[in-house]
Amino acid sequence: MNPTSLTPPNSAPSASPARWAVLLSALGAGTLFAAGLVLSGMTQPAKVLGFLDLGGLADGRWDPSLAFVMGGALAVTLLAFALTPANAQHPQRKPWLAPRFQLPTRRDIDWKLLSGAALFGIGWGLAGYCPGPALASLLVGGLDALAFVAALLLGMALARRWLP
Repeated sequence: MNPTSLTPPNSAPSASPARWAVLLSALGAGTLFAAGLVLSGMTQPAKVLGFLDLGGLADGRWDPSLAFVMGGALAVTLLAFALTPANAQHPQRKPWLAPRFQLPTRRDIDWKLLSGAALFGIGWGLAGYCPGPALASLLVGGLDALAFVAALLLGMALARRWLP
């Protein structure tokens, strides 16, 4: 037996009902997010690039639909925060399935953050994908999404290897 837990070393730990609730809610949220991306057309790179092409404002080529998708997501987020329950012991709000929010503690802006943001923006502008829509696009097919996700995974592996 492992001295730090009651789980034998070579067996999978049994998930408690609370753990299953967390996992199922994450699966449901991810599925809903992916469905929203597909239904809104955000898995189509041409639609995203049409939004990013601000030069199209003058001649009517600009596609504002991504702004409406973002606005809808913001409305859902605001509603969810309004419905987040308060804990009797802690009057501040807390997540439904976690004891507390896990907020970032770092406040500095360094070269890793800036270069990562720049790479994200360049990749989004060139490919028309960001990670969420690219993963959702894998479900509906497309070699371009597969190539993007492969490059994303390679970049993550390289960053993990060479950055402390």
